[in-house]
Amino acid sequence: MLGLLLMALTVAVYLLAKRIYGAKKKMYLSPLIVTPLLIIAFLLMTGVSYDSYNAGGQWLTDLLQPATVAFAIPLHKNFKVLKKHAAEIAAGVLSGSVTAVISSVLLAKWLHLSSDLATSLVPRSVTTPIAMSISQSIGGVPSITAVFVILTGVLGTLMGPSVLRLFRIDNEVARGVSLGTAAHGTGTSKAFELSSLTGTISSISMILTALFTLGVAPALLSIFLR
Repeated sequence: MLGLLLMALTVAVYLLAKRIYGAKKKMYLSPLIVTPLLIIAFLLMTGVSYDSYNAGGQWLTDLLQPATVAFAIPLHKNFKVLKKHAAEIAAGVLSGSVTAVISSVLLAKWLHLSSDLATSLVPRSVTTPIAMSISQSIGGVPSITAVFVILTGVLGTLMGPSVLRLFRIDNEVARGVSLGTAAHGTGTSKAFELSSLTGTISSISMILTALFTLGVAPALLSIFLR
């Protein structure tokens, strides 16, 4: 019963944060930032354990996979555009995926992280359910990977639009590839705010990033973590 109540609380806090963000449009008011902070504060103040909270929250986590599959709808609607720019999208996502893995490994070495933490950091640019699977397959800790993924997504959503404006990137395909590759589902959510096509490109980029990372991560890890 407690798990269900906490799940309902999470949904209510998210909807409230979403309403506030819709009215103010300030990135620091994003539901992806406000909701976790409020839930963490609630757990600390009430003394409710994470395991008790996760008994209900796990149901929300399980919805990530069907939510990811739902991106197939805008993909179908914009199939002609995707086919036209397939080569550019694939090249952009591949280079972004390789850069993300290498930068993660170099960051881990610079911070002198343990092997487990280093491998857990590698899939940080992949959407959560797939990142956790990749982490487990390469010897990482899935729960730690989930934290890195969330941080990457939030930072990518906060910084991404500013970076795009700074470099005057206004092409919808380029914007979609950038946000989807760097900030996975969170970036894709932001991409759909820019335009439907940008969001669609971002969603396919997010999926391709997962596939490319799954392919290149083990090889790059063997090179850089010898």
